[in-house]
Formats: sequence, C-alpha cells, structure tokens
Amino acid sequence: MKPITFVVFGAEEKCASCIHLPGALETMEWLEAAVQRKFPDRTFEFRYCDIEKPQTDEEKQLSERILNDEFFYPLVLLNGEIVAEGNPKLSAIFEKIAAI
Repeated sequence: MKPITFVVFGAEEKCASCIHLPGALETMEWLEAAVQRKFPDRTFEFRYCDIEKPQTDEEKQLSERILNDEFFYPLVLLNGEIVAEGNPKLSAIFEKIAAI
C-alpha cells in the first residue's frame, strides 16, 4: 500500500495570529505522533516545508500564496489536498485518513 503523505508548510517565525500556538515544525511533530498512534497499521510520510525556502514548484506556489496571506500557516496537505490551516483539527484529519 502506498504511504499517505503529509506536507506541513510553515516558518520559523510564527504568524501574528498564532503566537499562542506551537510553531509549524512542532505542529508537524505533534501531528505525526497523533496520526501514527491512531492509525498504527498505515504507512505515513511526513515532510516539512519552510515557506522561506521551498524546494519544488508546488512548494514554491503554495509558499507564495501563504506569504501573500491567502492561507494561514501551518498549512497541512494530505496527499496534495489542503486539510488544515492555522491550528489543525485532528478529528477532521482523521476523517480524511479513514476515507483513504
């Protein structure tokens, strides 16, 4: 079975509305632990993308949209689909995983 891929976009500096929340990298680590605990029989791949240093064309496009205030970060993609921005909700992400 093909792994389920998460990409979490963020930056070292927190967005102004997220000062009280964990940083994007911390959010990815928290999300990874929660998802793997909930779905131990599934295979996941987690990647972090710094919006100041995107690597691929897709990362560059989404990073630019985040920097232009179109999305909040952390922005979470699940198999290329945006499933959360800002403070991710585990229940919504778990529903998406269960549907795959």
